Amino acid sequence: MLDLTQLRSFVAVEQMGSFTLAAERLGLGQSTVSQHIQRLETTLGRKLLARDTHRVVLTGDGEALLGHARQMLSIEGEVQQLFAGNSLRGNLRLGVSEDFVTSQLPDVLEEFVRSHPSVDLELTVALSGTLYEMQDNGDLDLVLAKRRLGDARGRLVYREPLIWLARDPERIRKLAAPLPLIAFPAPSVTRAVALEALRRQQVPWRIVCTCGSLSGLTAAARAGMGVLVQPRSMAPTGLSEIAPGWLPALEDVEFVLVPRKGADQLLVSALSEDILMKVRGLRSA
Repeated sequence: MLDLTQLRSFVAVEQMGSFTLAAERLGLGQSTVSQHIQRLETTLGRKLLARDTHRVVLTGDGEALLGHARQMLSIEGEVQQLFAGNSLRGNLRLGVSEDFVTSQLPDVLEEFVRSHPSVDLELTVALSGTLYEMQDNGDLDLVLAKRRLGDARGRLVYREPLIWLARDPERIRKLAAPLPLIAFPAPSVTRAVALEALRRQQVPWRIVCTCGSLSGLTAAARAGMGVLVQPRSMAPTGLSEIAPGWLPALEDVEFVLVPRKGADQLLVSALSEDILMKVRGLRSA
């Protein structure tokens, strides 16, 4: 029989990419988590984890085990919640900005759903401005989105620089004005920052592609249609950052968690802490 405590440590290390952060998440000592992994590897007779230059990663055998480990822990969580009188229950409506959802959210949602199977989680993906409007109308309980510098709303998750991106920066640089711009429709934080920067420096521009989906914008940029603005850590593959100096410098943006007044604070707090812990692990890896 596999030990569920050891499997929980194994999954936490995979999610956090670090023994230290996994231990903090589980409320254990780092040495305890290390012992759990060693005993699990001894039981299976396989090496499950290895270190690369930045973080702890799964071996091939670790990859093979991961899905089964998650399934076993999910079943355990469902049984515990079934017989727990004080388990979290209810409905939580979460809104997440378009560019964040594909990069960092899946593991957070997986952990929350596994830990709280009696909570019905409704996910809405949209532009930050749209999410705030929906929340103001009472349609969302918690929003994870971008805000401009100086905006006081929400709880800061992290701050991120915006950058100019293109498939071939040198080719774009040689084009005659105006600058071809690929952007989300309004209301979009990155669009507003980019247009304000261009106007301040009196750089002529034109919108060549507008799409509410990051995948659509990325496809246009990869096709060489123009320049795209994104947070640096979320820069799509196939695009290169345009070196500073040619286009105006862009201000940073901040990702924040914004709860709705009147929402179930226990549910909001539980998911907020999961998101904060996961993002912290990803950005320190």
